Amino acid sequence: MIRFSRLLIRRSHTVPPAMPSLAPLLRQLALGRGRGFLLLQTCRAPAIQCRTIAGAAAGAADADKRLKTFKDLPGPPLLYNIYLVFLRAYLLYAHELQSIFKKKYGPLWKTTVGKYHIVHVADVDFIEKVLRQEGKYPLRTDMELWKIHRTMRDLANGPFTEEGHKWFRLRSVLNKRLLRPQEAVLYTASVNEVVTDFLVRLEEMRKESPSGIMVYDLPNALYRFALEGISYILFEARIGCLKTQIPAETLKFIDSVSNMMKYNILVEILPNWTKKVLPFFNSYLEHWDKIFSFGKNLVDKKMQLIQDRLDHGQEVKGEYLTFLLSGGELTVKEIYASVAELLMAGVDTTSNTLCWALYHLAKNPEIQDELYKEVTEVAPGETIPTGDDFPKMPLLKAVIKEILRMYPVVPVNSRFVMENDLTLGDYYFPKETLFALAHYCVAREEANFPEPEKFNPYRWFREERVKNNPFSSIPFGYGVRACVGRRIAELEMHLALSRIMQKYEVKPDPRGGKVGSMARMVLAPNKPINLQFLNRKPLPP
Repeated sequence: MIRFSRLLIRRSHTVPPAMPSLAPLLRQLALGRGRGFLLLQTCRAPAIQCRTIAGAAAGAADADKRLKTFKDLPGPPLLYNIYLVFLRAYLLYAHELQSIFKKKYGPLWKTTVGKYHIVHVADVDFIEKVLRQEGKYPLRTDMELWKIHRTMRDLANGPFTEEGHKWFRLRSVLNKRLLRPQEAVLYTASVNEVVTDFLVRLEEMRKESPSGIMVYDLPNALYRFALEGISYILFEARIGCLKTQIPAETLKFIDSVSNMMKYNILVEILPNWTKKVLPFFNSYLEHWDKIFSFGKNLVDKKMQLIQDRLDHGQEVKGEYLTFLLSGGELTVKEIYASVAELLMAGVDTTSNTLCWALYHLAKNPEIQDELYKEVTEVAPGETIPTGDDFPKMPLLKAVIKEILRMYPVVPVNSRFVMENDLTLGDYYFPKETLFALAHYCVAREEANFPEPEKFNPYRWFREERVKNNPFSSIPFGYGVRACVGRRIAELEMHLALSRIMQKYEVKPDPRGGKVGSMARMVLAPNKPINLQFLNRKPLPP
């Protein structure tokens, strides 16, 4: 899964009719099952005493009258933004607002919330320029509520809440055993074990349907697969998400994740004074407490196991958690916080991307057949693919890349440019300017990707690829603060999708309509996706 207003819209390029109330939207938030959330966030970055950008820029720009400043930028008035969110039902559709505002205001526009000023950037060359100025310690502005919980509970910060040199030290340790492709491949056996159990659960879900082939609410099933997979890697323990009868403690944990995200949204969209008079903030804190408690219990069990082995003179073997605990580079409190935050970030990419991939493959049977041929040529019969096989599966990798282009996990990202002043086009911005980067808009522009609304994985093949700026699609981020779990997520998605293709032909729900995307920090389907899973028959030669 930024502290600026992410203003939300419907799936339309015109303003839709007014909704009678906000209640239906809040009900949708409550049904999120933890698959991500989009915060209506106002920019509050306590690490920086934000000066007025317009004022700071004016003096510097005086020397060059050709450059404009923040005050010259166009942008929607604050009251109009509030009107869109609360009266026009845009609360869950922020990503599409990027294209609408770009068409209205151009590649740069502004919003102001209180004393904070945000520059929205919807041009790929400008986005590249901003990101290349991020410095050694890029500053996040989107995790303030998470930080409040850590402070109030006297907990350490993790990789998404820490800043500055402390963040750099923490991230340097966490990168080991995760970030390099050759290291991610070491988790192949663990991930394949979880994929095997997921295929069993998928078969059970088919048999439970009246037709014997339909899988209902695929996003929920894939969410539990992804949660089981990342938990197995982080905690070196299975937590039972794929069992028919999920353990009670795991169910409580799943509910806590869902509720924490739901209350996070409610607390963010309400004024600060409501924290003391409404129950949402305390509920938010309590569910974070349960998440930490669940993770702490698993970490403590692993510590005890390591200690027992050492006491008996036995060799200590293990994977990621064992590495963190035995390395001595992080405190136990830092490990508690890090695995909790990595867990929160490690589910949505895998589950939502796989769901969208299956949805589009079902609608494009020719591409699905080509993918089946590719997978079975590399891993014929009942051969289980491994991480070493995927360099020989270019279409599989292209399908995932295309889905991530169409549905970037985080549709908008933010950066403070801390060290240098910056010029974008004919606008000058001083250092300490907050930029909001419109990734969703840029990835769906004709100039960057011909026929951008079309699912076309072949566009990523070298012979088909249109020469464009690589910053037009960066779903895992850029630079030192790029996604630490990228290689693990790719491994999970490649293994799961290839093995599903080996076993099933996927077809659309005959009664299903078009599924759109909604934003709750990450892009997710706006309604359950139901698909038919037919036993795969070999294709004719």
